[in-house]
Amino acid sequence: MVLVNLLGLPTVEAATPTIDHVHPLNWWAGMVNPTLQILLHGEGIGAFDVELKDAQGIALKDVVKFDNKNYIIIYIDTKGAPAQQFSILLKKGQKTVKSVPYELKEREQVARKTFDASDVVYLLMPDRFATGTTRKQKNQMYKGMKENTWDRTVDMVRHGGDLAGMIQHLDYLQELGITAIWPTPTLENNMAEQSYHGYAITDYYKTDPRLGTNEDYRTFVDEAHKRGIKVIKDIVFNHCGASNFLFADRPADDWFNYNSQYTQTGYKTGAASDSHASALDHDLTIDGWFTEQMPDVNGRNKLFADYLIQASIWWIEYAGIDGIRQDTYPYNDFDFMRRWCMKVDAQYPGFNIVGETWINNNVAVSYWQKDSRLASPKNSELKTVMDFPLMYILDSFYDEETDEWGKGLAKVYEYLCQDMVYADVNHLLTFLANHDTDRFQPTKEKAQDTLRYKQALTLLLTLRGIPQLYVGDEIGMYANKSVNDGALRQDFPGGFPGDRRNAFTEAGRTKLQNQYFNFTKKLLNWRKGNETVAYGKLVHYAIRNGCYVYARQKDGKTVTVVMNGTDKPQTLDLKVYREVMPTSKAHDVISDTEVTLGETLEVPKRGFYVLEF
Repeated sequence: MVLVNLLGLPTVEAATPTIDHVHPLNWWAGMVNPTLQILLHGEGIGAFDVELKDAQGIALKDVVKFDNKNYIIIYIDTKGAPAQQFSILLKKGQKTVKSVPYELKEREQVARKTFDASDVVYLLMPDRFATGTTRKQKNQMYKGMKENTWDRTVDMVRHGGDLAGMIQHLDYLQELGITAIWPTPTLENNMAEQSYHGYAITDYYKTDPRLGTNEDYRTFVDEAHKRGIKVIKDIVFNHCGASNFLFADRPADDWFNYNSQYTQTGYKTGAASDSHASALDHDLTIDGWFTEQMPDVNGRNKLFADYLIQASIWWIEYAGIDGIRQDTYPYNDFDFMRRWCMKVDAQYPGFNIVGETWINNNVAVSYWQKDSRLASPKNSELKTVMDFPLMYILDSFYDEETDEWGKGLAKVYEYLCQDMVYADVNHLLTFLANHDTDRFQPTKEKAQDTLRYKQALTLLLTLRGIPQLYVGDEIGMYANKSVNDGALRQDFPGGFPGDRRNAFTEAGRTKLQNQYFNFTKKLLNWRKGNETVAYGKLVHYAIRNGCYVYARQKDGKTVTVVMNGTDKPQTLDLKVYREVMPTSKAHDVISDTEVTLGETLEVPKRGFYVLEF
């Protein structure tokens, strides 16, 4: 619009800018850290000045601008400020050209419980678990997205699962005995293709519309809590999707590693902690990109680091989640991640974060755990790490006969003999498989052998750590990486219209699937609330007669596991094991019978007992 000033000369009125993003979406009064970063994104807004209006007790500390005029970042001090609504004004001289409303909300007084060794975690991929929406509703959810269709016949595209489907089947997980659920990322992945897995985030404050809304996610958390199930949110700081506005219209090139130029990582995770690593290998691990479509975040950039830290805290506060799983943990900048862990713990003392530490030896895994002696004087402050080395052992021990020197169950014994490398063995996430590995049952032939699963699951649920199941373990689903990763992430049978079988129900499962399910349900529900197994001291014996004997002991109670790793019956001399068999009678959880313990115990081939004293 052209106006005429007092001198009669034409002048141009400042155009009203459009604000595309305001992050965080809101905040809360009374947070431990009173300093709040607010990022504004919109075309040309960097040309304006900033003021606050109607802000009670809130001080504007800093205004940050960039060569890219589409951004303004402000820092405000909320110390002592009450809950309120105020405005961020964009001004040209004395003229206000845009008023951006913002809210500090009252905090809900919520008794938060994080996940720990008393839980059994269930990992699922929302896109592949279940749908709870009609085709008409789904068409609307997909509308406007770059990948706006789904096709269940293709492994690497979207299949149509959503939050509504997850909510509808929480009763199934409760019946199974699950106490914590970890869905792969539910944040927006508005990429053109192959982002069904959720790890190419394009908006850190928005649930992917194909799964639902932010409100749907909060409803999912609330419904899980009603059933005694905790929720772990999967978060990715190392990289984002190339369609994320923070990359596509980045504030500055130094927000992403290698100055925003694609440089492929070497995937050598060990180089991040290797004292002998070359600078090349170390830098490619920390700063290299996973793929060209996943730009690598520069955690050394304090502005970006503050943004990501606040995003995680926002989701804890907004949705009431009970824990976080951080993807590709060692690939991030060490000091950034340490600061993040400390910020979260300061706001929510004891809150548990598990980092993906995909390294194939326990020494290197232990480096990343809080208070690790191997990392000293550095300290990651990361409470929980993922025990990948144990996964490989649990996947393979059954496939050979146990001896005393390194085969079968001897691998388990020898590995646990090295637990002194860990600062806290109760904060290890243990598992048989996950969405990135071969399933525990890699082939149909192996899936026919339920005893293979029963022995491995018994070990998983009675050894130290926080056990995690992968969706479908409980019904004997099988797959391996010989085709592609999408094949590891099959749809759960019964989760989608037209499925031939419904494995969510006893009648819909096959006989074999019910054998898997019933055993899993029995052990999980027995473990629920069992502090002896969750927190008890682990005492184990060297392999004798091809058998592994170990116990968990706490407050005068003992749970002892006896497992035969051979293809023939074994007779054990019980005088050896009196330390973990304190009485002559015990309850066997597996058979639900009373067992009399004399001088010897007969253990059938590949048989096992779980004895309660």
